Amino acid sequence: MSYLIGFLIALFIALTGVGAGTITVPVLVLFLGVPAPAAVGIGLMFSTAVKLILVPAQVIRGNIAWRTLGFMLWGGVPGVIIGSLFLRHLVSAGSQNLLNGILGLILITTAGYQLFFSIRPPKRQAEKPDRSPLLSWLMLPVGAEVGFSSAGAGALGGAALLSLTTLAPAQVVGTDITFGFVVSLIGSGAHWFSASAQTGLLLQLIAGGVVGAVGGVMLSTRVPRRPLRIALWIWLLILGGQFIVNSYEATTALKHSAHRHTLVEWIAPAAIWKK
Repeated sequence: MSYLIGFLIALFIALTGVGAGTITVPVLVLFLGVPAPAAVGIGLMFSTAVKLILVPAQVIRGNIAWRTLGFMLWGGVPGVIIGSLFLRHLVSAGSQNLLNGILGLILITTAGYQLFFSIRPPKRQAEKPDRSPLLSWLMLPVGAEVGFSSAGAGALGGAALLSLTTLAPAQVVGTDITFGFVVSLIGSGAHWFSASAQTGLLLQLIAGGVVGAVGGVMLSTRVPRRPLRIALWIWLLILGGQFIVNSYEATTALKHSAHRHTLVEWIAPAAIWKK
């Protein structure tokens, strides 16, 4: 099952360009029952492994705008560290339900934004200024999102590059992939200990992912990308809603359990006193 999931995730990454972390974490949590903190770590490591194959090709083709990448990393690297530390704080505080709810909200926000971005009418191309320095500020919260949830580097990074720079589409893709690789590498190092118990699962995902990536590259010129992206964002939107529903139900059940426990503690001494 893990091999198949890795294969399908990598296949969709190659066909749609959607980041590995965005897909991997909800699939691991909802379908394999992996705890959210471990799923985030695995998602970052899986994303690093997949992009490790893609980055050299982008370097050889000259598709990386190094100056723009520097602006992105200036904000993204501190951000991913902050997000990782925040996730560790929630885990140590035992806030699993809150963590699932936040992950669901992030997934819904990202999927909803990308869905709107995918279906809106294309704008007429016009001359626009290069505002690359703003990426340093914008990538700080994006990096924090990557460190906290492993999602956002590919989806939000690409959108920021299209909005703030004058890069050609090939350079947008190459620069975004490289940015995602670096922040995923740093984030996976920060999450290594939380995901160490799932090393076997990670290796199985990577083994299936290598085959899926190769298959996706071979099919990418024959399969239309836009309809697949729209369908995938709708599916992730539903998964994000499932995260929030599960978090709410678990929190409600926990409150009811605590209420019954308190009620028993109050009734038991009263019954003894009557005797």
